[in-house]
Amino acid sequence: MKDTKSLNLLYNTPAGRSVLKLLVNPAVSKTAGAFLDSSASRLLVDSFIKKNNIDLEGIMIPKGGFESFNAFFTRERKHIEFSDNQLDFCSPCDGFLSHFDIDESSCFSIKNTKYTLTELLKSEKIASYYRGGKALIFRLTPKHYHRYHFIDDGKIIGTKKIPGVLHCVRPIATEKYPVYVQNSRELTVYKSDNFGYIAQIEVGALLVGRICNHPLDKFVKRGDEKGCFEFGGSTIVVLLQKNKIALNDETENSADEVPVILGETIGHKNEAR
Repeated sequence: MKDTKSLNLLYNTPAGRSVLKLLVNPAVSKTAGAFLDSSASRLLVDSFIKKNNIDLEGIMIPKGGFESFNAFFTRERKHIEFSDNQLDFCSPCDGFLSHFDIDESSCFSIKNTKYTLTELLKSEKIASYYRGGKALIFRLTPKHYHRYHFIDDGKIIGTKKIPGVLHCVRPIATEKYPVYVQNSRELTVYKSDNFGYIAQIEVGALLVGRICNHPLDKFVKRGDEKGCFEFGGSTIVVLLQKNKIALNDETENSADEVPVILGETIGHKNEAR
């Protein structure tokens, strides 16, 4: 994906980086979010749909239309389908998927930038669970469906909100900033019935980057909606313990990002292969 001229200006020029510092200020983000929640922002919806070629078939459209841009951006689907086979590992969201093995030094690479698990999770103890495991990175673009779900039945172990400076998750951002370290993120760890301890991390993005997770019960079910992102390109990171899943051959053997849809089977419990 080519980066826009505006992103090049923001990240690659002194004047642009000065503007970027203003854009990622929490007060600016809050103001932008308030506007996108307002009825005035409805004027942005039609042009956004056209620009991003968004298909609204199968979407729940309120009578009278969406009340705000964020109401449109967090639109719901009428039907969500996850495999009935409990050994199938399904995508928690729409997006572009890349995957990385987590090596002995607890580091993995995203967009040519190194990230340690401890930096990502802000916890050495949690990071230790995933050494030798796998990291799945789901990159959402503005046209994607921005609600995300739980992958498996399980018991919630803990949650954590990690504040950060909001930066764009598009590739150009990683040339100047370690995006997944600096962005705000929310971590949920749960003991799943079939795939061990799963860590799911929602990562916010430039400007609003607002992560809207639902209150959690002690137990979750496969396919339960976990939350949604309001406007801003966003990313979900799923960490898995060693030897818990085998990805589909198409995904495992791809050197590029693979497009996936919510509920799609992308792998299987390791013993099922």
